[in-house]
Amino acid sequence: MMSASAKVSSNGLSQGVSSQAPPMEFALATLGVLGLIVLVLVLIARAYPGSGADLLDWKPTRSPELEAQLEVDDVQQMIDAQNEYRRKRGAEELTGEQVSEWAREDEELRERARQGHERRLRELEDELGV
Repeated sequence: MMSASAKVSSNGLSQGVSSQAPPMEFALATLGVLGLIVLVLVLIARAYPGSGADLLDWKPTRSPELEAQLEVDDVQQMIDAQNEYRRKRGAEELTGEQVSEWAREDEELRERARQGHERRLRELEDELGV
């Protein structure tokens, strides 16, 4: 015997009423569940008193002093490589002081540009009343 909700077509096959939710409702339900999971994970993370590094008992592999020394060594290697190339071209070699001076000049240029951008941003904010 057929259920009350089933229909019989002209060829004698039954066509049951679909019990599936429409695709849009399924998509919204899926997004809602994912949002709920993310919300729960964020709340758990906020409630945990330490950091992720504490949780994993993670410690940096190198000390800040070693990192600084490696950085100095890297810069010296780059200067040496540039000097080798410059010797092949017949140009004068670079010194650490020259490179430091160029770096200072570059930082000053970037700072002046940043200040100019900030000043322009304040002017625009004043014009817009923000």
